[in-house]
Amino acid sequence: MSIDLSASPERPGPWEAPDEYWPLLAEATVDLDPPLAVLDLDALAYNAHDLRRRAGATPIRVASKSVRSRAVLAAVLALDGYAGVLAYTLPEALWLAAGDDLYPPIGDVVVAYPSVDRAAIARLARSPELAARVTLMVDSVDQLDLVDRVAAASSRETLRVCLDLDASWKAPGLGHLGVRRSPVHSAEQARALAETVASRQGFTLVGLMAYEAQIAGVGDAVRGRRVRSGIVRLIQRQSKEELLERRGSAVAAVREVADLEFVNGGGTGSLEFTSSDPSVTEVAAGSGLFGSHLFDSYRAFSPAPAAAFALPVVRKAAPQIATLLGGGWIASGPPGNDRVPLPVWPQGLRLLPAEMAGEVQTPVAGRPAAALRVGDRVWFRHSKAGELSEHVDGFNVIHRGHAVDEIPTYRGEGKVFL
Repeated sequence: MSIDLSASPERPGPWEAPDEYWPLLAEATVDLDPPLAVLDLDALAYNAHDLRRRAGATPIRVASKSVRSRAVLAAVLALDGYAGVLAYTLPEALWLAAGDDLYPPIGDVVVAYPSVDRAAIARLARSPELAARVTLMVDSVDQLDLVDRVAAASSRETLRVCLDLDASWKAPGLGHLGVRRSPVHSAEQARALAETVASRQGFTLVGLMAYEAQIAGVGDAVRGRRVRSGIVRLIQRQSKEELLERRGSAVAAVREVADLEFVNGGGTGSLEFTSSDPSVTEVAAGSGLFGSHLFDSYRAFSPAPAAAFALPVVRKAAPQIATLLGGGWIASGPPGNDRVPLPVWPQGLRLLPAEMAGEVQTPVAGRPAAALRVGDRVWFRHSKAGELSEHVDGFNVIHRGHAVDEIPTYRGEGKVFL
């Protein structure tokens, strides 16, 4: 259950020609029963190396929520330029950091969000090995207090801590732009919290994180939305200018208090910008590995659709409509058409507005639907990368038109963390 991504395709591959790529995946899985998910090895390798190119000399920490497969995490971390994991829950981080007979321990796991999981905190606090490998995220004294209530500082391992700096933009006339993360916004607030952490027994401050969602997570070239895309680009330019100054000041202020091991920022959508920030020592990325369709609306890069899934036609509701089994794999975030699975093969299919992607059935219409028969399959791309992994036990790995392996997702290993 291992894959090798060391060989990077010299040029984008067959995914640039849909009538070549999707039939290739269909032929490779013809003997497998859908619903099924695939990972194209060449496309995944292309994406991994392209992310590395975009980040320049700045190391990439892999965002596990956008992958949710230990086999993929291991393959990516084996590449030069990748170092460490950005986990999404503390139980997940402990699992990755502990390792087992299948996968060795990951020695550097930062939990991207604060945790109040008492059992997980207690396990971390009593293990010297895990405490050396896992870093907690904090943005308030309340989170430190909770840890102390679970495990007294005098009788536990010293826990590694990262400060979460709010990277959203308080835009004049527009208000808050970005996600609602940390209450720590200014350099002064960051320093004050850093001083508190440094003064507390049982904690050591090792990092600072500032994720600029309004830059990394918003497409600036949405098809059919030219005016909106232009406005997004303008806002992002102004937000970048503000963040460069404020993040730099915050990092400098915190470094006066603690010798930081890392300063993390960015995401798949902002690697070029974030890696150019002199205050940042590493960037985070994950979604760009799978190339989900939410990232089709960015000008700076074009990931290959490495991950996809197929659903079977189980009935013909009408001559021009084919009904598929399942399909309601809706992405998180603001409800909208960009959060539903995208039918990509046969080309020209569309979801029905009155039903869209359903829990147990998904009708598709369009000219190609008339030719679909019971037992045929339709290929989709998910909107958000790692969320596909929550719907399948594993990925069928495709290489040069052949199914060569099957790797488990977290779900396939019996793990569901959120």
